[in-house]
Amino acid sequence: MTVHDTFVIERHFPHSRDRLYRALSDPELKARWYSAERTGVMKFEMDFRPGGLERQHYTLGEDTPFPGAVIVNEGRIEDIREGERIVVSSSTDFAGNRISTALITYDLSDNGDGCKLTLTHQAAFYENADGPQMRRGGWETLLDVLERSLAS
Repeated sequence: MTVHDTFVIERHFPHSRDRLYRALSDPELKARWYSAERTGVMKFEMDFRPGGLERQHYTLGEDTPFPGAVIVNEGRIEDIREGERIVVSSSTDFAGNRISTALITYDLSDNGDGCKLTLTHQAAFYENADGPQMRRGGWETLLDVLERSLAS
């Protein structure tokens, strides 16, 4: 049975909107935070333009319940409004099985002395998927890593 879910995460960053946008849109900068705490990164590719593709392939570490399992995220950049919005459609395969398809929207806005990022994740989770709670936790962790990378 397919599980549908939407969650929204809002984060305030004490940096300019331009700096945050670059961290999301520049392939080299995004690879630094998106892959930073993943083990077994085999591929990170990003062609940042409407219709451009994003690909991340990595294996889970020995300290996980599925050591060596391959995770593949492949997506398409659907929309870009420079400095304001990025929309990506993405599918995830786990150990050779498709587990989810998502639409991920990054909205950026000025917020006092920094920038507010609103991440909206809308997904269909298929059989044997990690599910909405695990996915939200994964995004919370990724945004923590993004925050640390911007601070350095």
